[in-house]
Order: sequence, then C-alpha cells, then structure tokens
Amino acid sequence: MKVNRRAVAMAGALVIVGMIAGMLSVVPVIEESNFLALIPAHENQVIVGAVSQFIMIPAYVGFALCLYPTLRKVNEALSLGFLGFRLIAATFHFIGVILLPLFLVLGQEFAHQGAAHLETMGELLRAARDFVNHVALIISLGLGDLLLFGMLYRSRLVPRWLSAWGLVGAGAAILASVLVLVGVTDVVTPVYLAINAPLALQSLVLAIWLIAKGFDTRPWTAAHERVARRA
Repeated sequence: MKVNRRAVAMAGALVIVGMIAGMLSVVPVIEESNFLALIPAHENQVIVGAVSQFIMIPAYVGFALCLYPTLRKVNEALSLGFLGFRLIAATFHFIGVILLPLFLVLGQEFAHQGAAHLETMGELLRAARDFVNHVALIISLGLGDLLLFGMLYRSRLVPRWLSAWGLVGAGAAILASVLVLVGVTDVVTPVYLAINAPLALQSLVLAIWLIAKGFDTRPWTAAHERVARRA
C-alpha cells in the first residue's frame, strides 16, 4: 500500500488546529445566567467564538480528506461513510457559526428594551446552540470516528491500542451527547467533560503519532500477502 506521508502528517496537524480552534470557540459569557445583559460588553468573545468554530470546518473535513486516499484501500464503503459523517458534522458546525451572531442581536435588543420575551428567546437560542454543538455535532463526529478507528484497528495502520482507545472514546462521546439529549446531564459540567476527556486526549496522541510516525503499512501489506498466497 502506498501512503502519502505528507497528507497523513497534514491530517495530524489539522487535528491540532481543530482542537485549538475548539477551545477558542467556547464563549464563556453565554454560560452565565444573565448572559443577555452581559453580551454587549463581551462582543469580542462571541466574534472570536464564531470565527474559531468556522475554522473547525476545514480542519475537521480536511482531516478526513487527507486520510481518505489511504482508508479507501482498507474499506471503500466505510471510508466514504467516515467522510460523509465529517461532512454532516461540518454542516452542524456551520449552523453553530450562524447561531452565534444572533446572540449579539438579542444582547443589543435586550440592552435597549430589557423585555422578558427576549430572555425567553435567549434561552431558546442557547438551548438550540447546545443541542447543535453538543448533541447533533458530537454524535455525527462520533459515528464517523467509530468507522475510522474500526478501519485503523483492522488494518493496524496505527497501533491497535491507539485505535481501541479511539473506539472507546468515540463511544463515550456519543453516550455523553445522549445523556445531554435526555436531560441526565448538562453541557460544560464535570460529568460531561469527564466522559469526553478520553477522546480528547486520544485525539492529541493520534495527531502527534500521525505527524511523527504516520501510517505503518507493513501489517496491512503482510496480511494481504498471506491472503494472496492462500488464493
């Protein structure tokens, strides 16, 4: 199997870019109880959050595109599924970007009117953003990651312990989103963050591995040679 070493390293770099952008996309003021009153004084937080989340779109999709030429040789159907879930996640990212400027509009209106109905709209908007970012987006990414790490585990392009770690982490992330969906936990809570921590740490380790070592095609090639000899 021929592997584009530069593309694999680029995929690892994009993971790190996405993680940094993800941290910058957090908008602390929106988590405050009286966030509408505080937003006019913290507009920069909202703008930085929107720009950062927009950067995550090419980072997440670019990661899949960089790996696709290699993954399709392992399993074309699963690799297309992985890419498809990344594109779905990119759509939810874009929706998240669009929602953030609406907070600025509501914050400015609230500063002038202070009407109770604006508070209700603000709560609905915040709930919509949470469901987009922490339920729909994470579930679509998680399902794609299950396909990715399943392929990597089978092909041994990276060590199996790293792929197994990714499978467990992706499953845990999906579970965390389901718990948010059914109201068992809220976002940005110790429980939610703890459940997502394994995948976050695994993503960093995977990124470093891809940059430093890339894919190891020897186990995959040896397995196919054995199958060819038996045939």
